[in-house]
Amino acid sequence: MLEAASWPRPPEREISVYPEMFAEIGELCVAQENGELPTTLASGRAPGESGLTVLKLRFEGGLHLTATSRQHLICFQQMTESCSFECRFADRTVSHEPSTGSVAICPAGINQAADAVGSVDVLVIAIDPGRFALAAAEDRALDAQLIERFSGYDRLLLSLGRTLALESASDYSNGPLFWNECASAFIDGLVARHTSRPVRKARGTLGRNVLDRLRDYIHAHLGEPVEVGALADLAGRSPFHFTRVFARSVGVTPHRYIVHLRLQRAVELIRDGRCSLAEIAAHTGFVDQSHMSYWVRRVYGVSPTQLVSD
Repeated sequence: MLEAASWPRPPEREISVYPEMFAEIGELCVAQENGELPTTLASGRAPGESGLTVLKLRFEGGLHLTATSRQHLICFQQMTESCSFECRFADRTVSHEPSTGSVAICPAGINQAADAVGSVDVLVIAIDPGRFALAAAEDRALDAQLIERFSGYDRLLLSLGRTLALESASDYSNGPLFWNECASAFIDGLVARHTSRPVRKARGTLGRNVLDRLRDYIHAHLGEPVEVGALADLAGRSPFHFTRVFARSVGVTPHRYIVHLRLQRAVELIRDGRCSLAEIAAHTGFVDQSHMSYWVRRVYGVSPTQLVSD
């Protein structure tokens, strides 16, 4: 934990903030200059499975933050005055004065800390690694690794982050679908501009060509039952080993990936508007219209009819 330069360390009682919200994310400890919790400007996420959580905090006079996160943390700084930061990722430290709107990126599993003197708003966006891996797989970027960054600038990510915070603060005034689409665009932007590709494929993961074959097979049989055993045969692995390797590579189980592709096609057909919901459910391999509606609500946070009206 970094030492605060001229203001009190956070009280021992402040082990974490928002324990219910951050139970799945990890431990987060914050305090402002007087040792009290900062003001919460926005927090939470809309219904659905965006894989993204927002927390915007206002620190008066100074900032102290430590985190050990199971999720990727993307932090934007917004200052009304020049602030000096001392930041640590694992055993790496840096002292700097980031500009307003700068972004820090800390991949999951890395212990981090930050101290600053001065008032600052911080927008923290937590990304579920499984959702990130799925977005990378969809971009044909299997094994993409998020790049650790103390400071940088990404205008598009900053704009999306601000939009997500505004939506959270206004109780998702534009609806869960708008939130989930902004969240997807944010994660896609991370994959496109803030990742590196390993020189060699990691052991125990799928190759890009294998995933392409699996995706093509699922699309070709979308209206039929798709057995994991058939996918395992295509990948040249036993069903048990295949399920573990697939989840490690893509971020979801084979079953959830099949549902993911079914939903993608179902949403396209729903928005096209030329088929009934019952017909779309049959064409995309769901048991019935109710089954499809359940998954649309679970993933997008809205009903199938709202996909069109929103």
